[in-house]
Amino acid sequence: MKKNYIWYKIFKFILKPIFILWYNPKVINKEYIPNEGPIIIAGNHKHLYDQCLCIISTKRIIRYMAKKEYFDSAKTRWFFKAVGCIPVNRQIKDHDAVDSALEVLKDNGAIGIFPEGTRNKTKEFLLPFKFGAVSMAQKTNATIVPFGLTGDYKFRSQNLVARFGKPFKVNDMTLEEANEKLFNEIKSLMEENLKIEK
Repeated sequence: MKKNYIWYKIFKFILKPIFILWYNPKVINKEYIPNEGPIIIAGNHKHLYDQCLCIISTKRIIRYMAKKEYFDSAKTRWFFKAVGCIPVNRQIKDHDAVDSALEVLKDNGAIGIFPEGTRNKTKEFLLPFKFGAVSMAQKTNATIVPFGLTGDYKFRSQNLVARFGKPFKVNDMTLEEANEKLFNEIKSLMEENLKIEK
């Protein structure tokens, strides 16, 4: 049985217009996000607010996998629980977190994930991808929706862009092939974003 996630909806209703007004994001191809069925929205990770760009782009409830440290602190635990985030222990192979995400997908829900595994604070364009996204997609027949984020989170930003790519399935691929495709798709979307600035 699906939960209603009333707090998710309340926070989104309040914070979405504030986020849009403040950061002035440009969202491209949000119509690529399927309205139903199991989906994994996967993209690059550069800032704490990256998931907000996906959340404002669809009416669907996106369950994000978040590091368990957010749940360890009383200051942040209530919020991350209220909006349906799934805690992940990044120090181990967290089977409980994966099982929780798989249940969401089996229930035709939406999971948000950053295949880099952490925020990219390096000079590399993209960090190597972990296999979680493509593995879960293969196990649940979920559709992957890639996205590429570029730009700065500044007041009335002129370059903050989220671009979604065409959804795809990975059932007929090996995990290595699927991960390489996902990496290349996201890289290409990011490169398309940067062309806007030129």
